[in-house]
Amino acid sequence: MCLGPLALTGCTRPEDPPSLPPAGVYGHDAAGESSQAEPVSADGTAGALTRPLRETGWFCAQVRANADGRAVWCRIGRRDEADTVRPQVAQFLLDRDDRLAWAWFPSTRVNHEDDQVAGAAAPALTAIWPGAGDRVRQEIDDFDLGTRTTRRSDDIPRTGWRDTHADYRYDGHNGLVVTARDTSVRRWPFSSEHYATTMSSTVDDLLAGGYDCFYPPQQSCDRPRSNGYFRVTLRGDQIVSARFGIGSLIESGRQRHLLSEEFPHGLTFLTEAVRRPVTERIERSRRSGTGFAGIVAGTVVIIDASRGAAEGDDLVAYFDIQIGVPLAAT
Repeated sequence: MCLGPLALTGCTRPEDPPSLPPAGVYGHDAAGESSQAEPVSADGTAGALTRPLRETGWFCAQVRANADGRAVWCRIGRRDEADTVRPQVAQFLLDRDDRLAWAWFPSTRVNHEDDQVAGAAAPALTAIWPGAGDRVRQEIDDFDLGTRTTRRSDDIPRTGWRDTHADYRYDGHNGLVVTARDTSVRRWPFSSEHYATTMSSTVDDLLAGGYDCFYPPQQSCDRPRSNGYFRVTLRGDQIVSARFGIGSLIESGRQRHLLSEEFPHGLTFLTEAVRRPVTERIERSRRSGTGFAGIVAGTVVIIDASRGAAEGDDLVAYFDIQIGVPLAAT
């Protein structure tokens, strides 16, 4: 008799989960790379995939492309009981013929009751593959029930299934990975040169702003005096995405915590082409205490705001800011 996760896949252990990212997809020279972000078209596969997400408050954008494919990224930020933003993302890779080749719905679970992966994946996949969403919900529900009611081993329980459209792999650590059966993208887009510079050219400016930063190899820097942080994802030395935290103190309508206190030379990890408009967008949020998710000068900008005390024109707030999007499957 089968027990636990094995029972969900016909008494056979699923194959090893696909590596993230799949082997070799970024091991190529530039192939018509573009990192200019743009809104998802209302038409075509990308529009159909993302429409159910966008209609429920997600932000979606095409974040990079090359001669073989294009990457689409979606995100929503939900606030928990402590007013902390808990983000959820979804990633899609389409081939040059506008067919879905790969998708990832990373796990968001805090406990076994979390069903946000199925809640995002089911309507998105149903929009292009009839019936796929119902199967996703059923498989994930059955799997989660099995892992709650059986003894856990040292291995991460996982399950897999396939239909006429794709192979599916799911576990509570990585979430759901979908690999289409009739198409693939050999060279995945990796560019970020439109909006980002290099980490080696940024470190000295971070040190000047009070960050503890040792690169290489450190990709996460802290600023103890302000509870600040600066984290990047890289391809080689090239910055692909950056996240940092910074406070705001408005008194008598004036900003008392200047951006230059932490970035004395400005946001030099951004290229000159996007630095000014992105900085202006950040400063508007810091003055108003509000968040933002959108495209600025062809660059994805996400600003999560946590407001403290506010009275009249005065406010205290903290902001978690993301600029750019990591490479798909990383």
